[in-house]
Amino acid sequence: MTSPEAEEQVPDVVEPFTLGPTWRRGEDGRFVLPEYTLGWHALAWTRTYLQHYVGKPWQYTPEQARLTLWWYAMDPVTNRFLWRDGVLQRLKGWGKDPVKATWSAFEFVGPCRFDRVADAGNEWGVPPGQPLGMQHPAAWVQIAAVSQDQTRNTMTLFPSIFTKRAIEEYRIDLGKEIIYADKGRARMEAVTSSPRALEGGRPTFTSMGETHHWLESNSGHEMAAVIERNATKSADGQSRTLADTNAFEPGEDSVAERTRDAYEAVEAGRAADTGLFYDSLEAPPEAKLTDTWIEPTLRAVRGDSTWLDIGRLKSSILDTRNPPSRSRRFWYNQIAAAEDAWMARYEWDACKRDDLSLADGDEVVMFFDGSKSDDATGLVACRMSDGLVSTLGVWQKPSNWPAPESPGYAPWQVPREDVDGAVQNAFARFKVLAFFADPGSGQDEDGEMYWDAFLDRWGQFYGKKLLLRAVVSGPKAHAVRWDMRDRRNQETFTDAVKRTREDILQRQLVHDGHKVMRTHVINARRRTNAWGVTIGKEHRESARKIDLAICMIGARMLRRTVLNSPKNQKRTTARGKGRVVVLR
Repeated sequence: MTSPEAEEQVPDVVEPFTLGPTWRRGEDGRFVLPEYTLGWHALAWTRTYLQHYVGKPWQYTPEQARLTLWWYAMDPVTNRFLWRDGVLQRLKGWGKDPVKATWSAFEFVGPCRFDRVADAGNEWGVPPGQPLGMQHPAAWVQIAAVSQDQTRNTMTLFPSIFTKRAIEEYRIDLGKEIIYADKGRARMEAVTSSPRALEGGRPTFTSMGETHHWLESNSGHEMAAVIERNATKSADGQSRTLADTNAFEPGEDSVAERTRDAYEAVEAGRAADTGLFYDSLEAPPEAKLTDTWIEPTLRAVRGDSTWLDIGRLKSSILDTRNPPSRSRRFWYNQIAAAEDAWMARYEWDACKRDDLSLADGDEVVMFFDGSKSDDATGLVACRMSDGLVSTLGVWQKPSNWPAPESPGYAPWQVPREDVDGAVQNAFARFKVLAFFADPGSGQDEDGEMYWDAFLDRWGQFYGKKLLLRAVVSGPKAHAVRWDMRDRRNQETFTDAVKRTREDILQRQLVHDGHKVMRTHVINARRRTNAWGVTIGKEHRESARKIDLAICMIGARMLRRTVLNSPKNQKRTTARGKGRVVVLR
């Protein structure tokens, strides 16, 4: 008998999951580099003034060099940096501290601000047409963390990485917590979690260390907010912040977690792009913590950090004393699930199929989850042939909606006519076999249920075309209205939650990778009711929506119901016995 591991199909080379531009390749297979960047000057300067060991010039790995080029990318029209702030997420031991130390040194005394465009034969060897920099006249670099131990990891590197030439030319006075240069005109200092003491400063660059440890309990969020405000009011508008982090632990509400959520909100089109540079190299979602997967996965995730010992890391992962979630976070750089999460990111991502999409004429079922304002409203379809789930629409309050205290404030409400248009379009494009709609609990200005009139209209227009009716008989009979507050429906939905989770874990569910649906699935938490485990928000007032997850589960429930229904079996049997008639 063969073991499960022996049957695993593990590729010789594992392709990592990446965020950011550092590992992006063009059609020619070569790495994509920014068109215009001060990074070329940064590479030349660090090689000249910094060192690995005494007498050995600093040399980035190719991955670190590309990171440098992208972090210092500029707009060729304005000669301003493309990125306002950034995050570098890598596995433990990758070398984040040395890299951020070199960038901090460059910001401290190096030519870190635009001066002119390089011509041929310049002294730095910068390619013609690329920017050359000049030293900031009053550099103020902060190495920030929530504990002195964290800042010490970076600050202790500076005495060894500055060359003798750098110390002499820039007149650097090395201290343990404050380093001065140019007779005090430039300074670099370690700062810890004292937000009040930081308020009002105007640093030119801030390195934020290990933001997965920045929590509410240690003033991490308040400190991050002060750092952002200080950078915003910089005199030249070019002060930036850079955070480094390991994969955070979901549910801790760390600064790292909030930043990742903000980045994914921009990627999903739910928030404005404010210039956040986010670069991460993570294990692919299908990677397992098994003997056959570990080595190729670690080779992928470590990037160019070849000093990491694969065998040592493998032993740590296979050590049963180390929880799998910790191994995924530290060594796979994967964001594991929160303790009460319904689904982990990597589990959902493993079911993504980029090559599948709904086509006109497909037989589908649809589920609608309605709300008025607080929650999102969603419409999801599931294709009968292969079970593909696809988002047809999602409506939720924009992140930039004015606050209640704003002048002329008006509360946001789901635009019902837009939703109605999406439903009409779906019935025009697809052959819809079932459509259930949960009305939610909101009321309109007349005291009527917010969605009832639309649900009635949909039932009247489309009810005769549907293979299933939401409520078959009785005073509440309806073609599409399926109220999830009904206890019988809660029991049915709880069973659907269980079956859908099993389908995801067994890779029996496929989806098109819709980013908002992904966010809602990740946000869902396990909640126990009288019939088992269902899903819910992390708490009632949480801003993290789960409505598309509900729609996805509901659509999968409808597909299963249709497949098992006598009407569908009779329909497919009759279709299979049909004769071909040739018209002459």
